[in-house]
Amino acid sequence: MNNKKKGSGLDLTTRRIIANIVLIFICFLCLIWFYILFVNASRSKGELTKGFSIIPSTHLIGNLKGALTGTQPFMKGMLNSVFVSFASAALCTYFSAMTAYGIHAYTFKLKKPIYAFILAIMMIPSQVTALGFIRLVTKMNMMNTYTPLIIPSIAAPATFFYMKQYMDSVLPLEIIEAARIDGSGEFRTFNTIILPIMRPAIAVQAIFTLVSSWNNYFTPSLVLTKEEEKKTLPILIAELRSADFLKFNMGHVYAAIAFSIFPVMLIYLVLSKNIVGGVAMGAVKG
Repeated sequence: MNNKKKGSGLDLTTRRIIANIVLIFICFLCLIWFYILFVNASRSKGELTKGFSIIPSTHLIGNLKGALTGTQPFMKGMLNSVFVSFASAALCTYFSAMTAYGIHAYTFKLKKPIYAFILAIMMIPSQVTALGFIRLVTKMNMMNTYTPLIIPSIAAPATFFYMKQYMDSVLPLEIIEAARIDGSGEFRTFNTIILPIMRPAIAVQAIFTLVSSWNNYFTPSLVLTKEEEKKTLPILIAELRSADFLKFNMGHVYAAIAFSIFPVMLIYLVLSKNIVGGVAMGAVKG
């Protein structure tokens, strides 16, 4: 018996070692690309043409200054991306949670067909509807505005599906019935009871939506076609990359990409703490 226990202990230790090795390897694969980006952002144009290097150089500040003081308004683009991303994330998570709450808490005849229809929309790629979307935006005189980039985020089938699945697992209908018996209105119940319960799910989807909107190039490139001051960071970086060859500096491009990535990483670190804290506290609050 002692040998079996000792053997099983060794097996557990071995599994932990293997698991740690695998996790370290995955972390390495995830982080190595950020390190390469930092290295390339610190190298000059001449150094980049010589080939790959794992040793950082001394041109990071110069490349960053060159990117920020160049012809592209990167600081304004940063503010534009912040506004569009945060507004999209807020609207997407709030209204997706509200839609999921309506499907979860109410019983009506078309409940199942509506739920199936919303899920079916997930199968339609945005590129398929791009032409009709641009025609609609043009007819409504919304070209070169942020409205077409923010308002459509209200209808997010994938976020709704995640919220609905989360509600099915953590939100018993008895809580809603108790709130109604106590005289709480539906909006008050949703805003003061349901949203705190959904905080972990909202934090996860806020990260996904924010990063997706931050990195979105396709839709802004179709809508924001005229004024440089209104363009977001992905468009400005793409324009910098396609500049005249004689004026083109890849070090500036790498510095601009790093400049656009680090705020997203910071936001992720902040929201990830909320995810862990929300799950640890059990979700339901008084």
